[in-house]
Amino acid sequence: MRDRLQATLITKMPRELDRFKFFWQLDAPWFEPPNQRRGGWSGVCKLTLELEGESAAVFIKRQENHQTRTWRHWLSGIPTFEREFLNIKQLEALNIPTLAPIYFARQKDKAILITRALDNFESLDKLNYGQLDTMQKWGLIRTLAITIRKMHDNRLQHNCLYPKHIFVRRKNREWDIRLIDLENLRRKVFKRQAMQRDLSCLARHLPETWSLTDRMRFLKTYLSENRLSARAKNLWRQIATKSARKRR
Repeated sequence: MRDRLQATLITKMPRELDRFKFFWQLDAPWFEPPNQRRGGWSGVCKLTLELEGESAAVFIKRQENHQTRTWRHWLSGIPTFEREFLNIKQLEALNIPTLAPIYFARQKDKAILITRALDNFESLDKLNYGQLDTMQKWGLIRTLAITIRKMHDNRLQHNCLYPKHIFVRRKNREWDIRLIDLENLRRKVFKRQAMQRDLSCLARHLPETWSLTDRMRFLKTYLSENRLSARAKNLWRQIATKSARKRR
């Protein structure tokens, strides 16, 4: 089944005036079954697209009448992929690693978003964490903690910070991280709101291969502390309490 969904080569990016029609009418197999909601739908396919003389794997997301309501768009809503595109651009402006957008356009109740595929990356829940040596683990923990802290320093709450939405790869002894699934990213009034929600979600879903020592190291790095202060211990208790409540 998965083999049938592998990328198909398109010779080149269509002209600007033809792009929306071209991608909307594109006959390509779905990467996964489309979502159906409230009379609308959204779906994703994966292709190889020639961009500026080189081939790149991309994900093409298309939707029709698939809206999300926000406080700014409480009546008519905003296309889900438009909201995701705006959030990607927001993280880009803050130099927070995420997806690379290639194309976005909206026509009435239709929207298309194209992003580069994260080839050679693995989601954090699929990473064979137990096979990493100590230094590799510490490097990953440090990079992850710094990335998430930077998002929270800007009062941005991911809202779905599951390991499957964090993609990582090791390159030249360093770790590269990408945050994805940004449809629900939102700015909060206070940093603590974003911090508590996201960290409790992440702690609750981290693989069991993450030891207590690993989790403590993550928290200390996130808080820029060498030893757990009273503040860190209080945050740890809040995360544990929230996680326990969610499990119940």
